[in-house]
Amino acid sequence: MSDLLRRTPYRDTRIPGEAAEDAQVRWALDLAARVGELMLRCGAGAPQVVGSVAAVAASAGVDVVEVDITLQSLLVQASSSSGRPHTLLRVVRRTRHDYARLAAVHELVEALAAGTIDSREADRRLREIKRTPRRFPVWAVSVASAVLASSVAVMIGASAVAAVVTVAVVLAVTGVNRVHAASALPEFYGNAINASVATVLAGLAYAAATLAGAPLGEDDFAFIVAGGIVAMLPGRTMAAAIEDVLFGFPLTGAGRLLSVFVALLGLIIGIGAGLKAMLWFTTVLDTQFVSPTVLDLRTDQGSILAALVGALFVGLSAAVTVQSRARLIVPTGLLSVGAAAIAAALQRGIEVGVITATGIAAIALGAVGRVVAARLGVPSMVVIVPASFALLPGLTIFRGLYELVAVGGASPGSLTIQSGLTTLLSAGAVLLAIATGTVFGEILTSRWDTSVRGSRPEGRDGGG
Repeated sequence: MSDLLRRTPYRDTRIPGEAAEDAQVRWALDLAARVGELMLRCGAGAPQVVGSVAAVAASAGVDVVEVDITLQSLLVQASSSSGRPHTLLRVVRRTRHDYARLAAVHELVEALAAGTIDSREADRRLREIKRTPRRFPVWAVSVASAVLASSVAVMIGASAVAAVVTVAVVLAVTGVNRVHAASALPEFYGNAINASVATVLAGLAYAAATLAGAPLGEDDFAFIVAGGIVAMLPGRTMAAAIEDVLFGFPLTGAGRLLSVFVALLGLIIGIGAGLKAMLWFTTVLDTQFVSPTVLDLRTDQGSILAALVGALFVGLSAAVTVQSRARLIVPTGLLSVGAAAIAAALQRGIEVGVITATGIAAIALGAVGRVVAARLGVPSMVVIVPASFALLPGLTIFRGLYELVAVGGASPGSLTIQSGLTTLLSAGAVLLAIATGTVFGEILTSRWDTSVRGSRPEGRDGGG
């Protein structure tokens, strides 16, 4: 039990010295399993779920509990004083990120572990949390996703007109997503459709602006698509997958990583199909709507002020997309600015490579985010994951796909499949640096959880 609680905010939970009776063990396991099930449904990683389940079980009178997690199931087992084993299984077939509920569950577990409430009160609160509606309506999440994509485009150098077009493109893609979601398409096909539509719409907007002489630069097409990529990237699942693997949950982590890979493959196929269509149109019409100068674009070529302002809005809007609490939106935005500032300073100031700079920024984000989360009384992932969106490599992914699709295009001999794959691998390395860096940063400051938590002001932000 001590090992399960190590590095969690509940490490000081009192563990019973002996096994309880059958009825108490059964009650404790049922409460712990329902807590773990809700956390899995809301997008928590395996380490957070196991720590919370162990803390609830110990607080409810269980001396030793075994917890096994796969991607869709949670198994808990304990023995009573009579030696009779008790086993409960919970299955989670669908997850919907709801960080406000995760914060509420965290408060419940923390209060139970501290002894300020008993298991009966915890059961009542858990039922209340489940009944609480999601904090933000669907339309608000759609607008936040559009603002997120637009902010990413601004961060990497898009003009004001391109930022507005990005909002329009993402909102249109949201409408398309609602249409095919009604038929319950698997995520792979949905991502491919969304990415293809986003790419084609961005290309059409650029073409229309070019024909009309509107102020939409030739690089803005790439910026618009790059912003849309970040809005669609499975960054939340990627972070949880790496954390699962690092903390000894290889089966769960492998399942999540496979899910991430399939989701990314859908995006790649969709964007590639959209680019191929745009290149075909330019060939047929004998125009230069899609400029190969996108290969010269870098994430650090925009102004530093635009990058920081964009990062702020990335953090603010990302917090809304994951259904975070209202009082956590601003801290998330500030953490996003801090991470982007560190990455920009390393890349622009001392010319550190993008992977190294992103990794260092992610470590700082994880370390500071863990302390901030403890001060606010919420799980660290609630603020760290959305804040990390400012570091996602949307433009790098687009460049890699352009290199793959545009072989033999406007600049024969300059584009190769090998260079495209290398660029995509670089983007994958950045994603890995973000996930491993934030986890390492959390480990560095996890020892201060108790002291920081003890100094925070009293008060509770209720419900979902």
